[in-house]
Amino acid sequence: MEERPLIIVGSGPAGTGAALRLAQLDPVLAGETLVLEKARHPRHKVCAGGLIPHSLQLLEALGVELTVPHVVCDRAAVLTPVRNVSYEGNDLCRVIRRNQFDASLAAAARRRGITIRESEKVIEVAREGAAIRLVTERGCYRTRAVIAADGSGSLLRRRLVSAARGCVGRAIMGDIPIADTDWNGFAAQRYEFNFTAVARGLRGYTWAFPCWIDGVAHVNVGIYAVDTPGARLTQLLDDAVDRMAGKRPKYEAFPIRWYHEREPLAGAGVMLAGDAAGVDPLMGEGISFALEYGRRAAEAAAAALASGDFSFAAYERDIRSSWLGKKLRRLHLGVRLFYGPTWRVWFSVAAHSRRAQEIGLRWYNGVDGWDRRSGWDALRALWSGDFAPPARTVPA
Repeated sequence: MEERPLIIVGSGPAGTGAALRLAQLDPVLAGETLVLEKARHPRHKVCAGGLIPHSLQLLEALGVELTVPHVVCDRAAVLTPVRNVSYEGNDLCRVIRRNQFDASLAAAARRRGITIRESEKVIEVAREGAAIRLVTERGCYRTRAVIAADGSGSLLRRRLVSAARGCVGRAIMGDIPIADTDWNGFAAQRYEFNFTAVARGLRGYTWAFPCWIDGVAHVNVGIYAVDTPGARLTQLLDDAVDRMAGKRPKYEAFPIRWYHEREPLAGAGVMLAGDAAGVDPLMGEGISFALEYGRRAAEAAAAALASGDFSFAAYERDIRSSWLGKKLRRLHLGVRLFYGPTWRVWFSVAAHSRRAQEIGLRWYNGVDGWDRRSGWDALRALWSGDFAPPARTVPA
């Protein structure tokens, strides 16, 4: 039985983000921390791979450069049930491949003294008094604190925090060589979101992202919905591929657990992070939220090991009360507004008001601190057209 003060389960952006933040806070503790990863990097990960500007800000704060191949998107095309919208901006999104990106984060964590053990899938977990015992396919561990960054189907969540299934959306995606389509989005550095099927009952959207795969230009196509049967999603995705004259690729489906304010985020000795905790319910974006969860979980773990309080109630309060929790709640409201009976009203506002588009994109992407600003700030900017960063300090 190996004992560690802190164990992180999962080495995606939430797990490695926590490890990297811990290395900044307490290098000694980071050196004693263990990360358990069920696969081996670079491991396959089904994900569209969009990095919004806030993700890049978080990487910069962790001292990590984006060195993997990526496409910088400076244009967006959004098709809505009421009107199509084009938008141009500076560095709206960067599209990476998750196998390369996650491997680069794991490599950065290792360089800073973090131990990552790959091919160590956690198959059993239980509380033993004040400690937590984890059994993998290769060993057995005991710890006082665990950061559960083990994805939407988190075993640690089900065994230690809540057995409820929670709120889980569904996504399906595939990749097509650009040469096999008539899609011009790669050359234009443009990503696309198509919400037109909302008018036919879809509670979600289809997407097209330009990306590199083994040095070859591709389009990543996919569909996301909060509660639509898989067969319906596949048909809508087939239609999207047909519209770009593409050969239908092999599809892969994956769950996306989305945040709900009534779903627990922690239990005695364990904190949920990333998809295990819940991400954006409106669009399914998870990377920026994973890095945010990881940062906060690392800080909570360091505080717990210093104080001896492993309830992690403070971690949950921090998420709920911070701008992060508020943003996730507003995205949950967005599901009801844009995917519910009032969709026509809200898509009309978003599609016809350039100021609303500017505010919405800055808020979603975390540009100029907009994701931390109040609704009153948004209304003032909508009225005045002033999108300047706030002069005051905004709480974390």
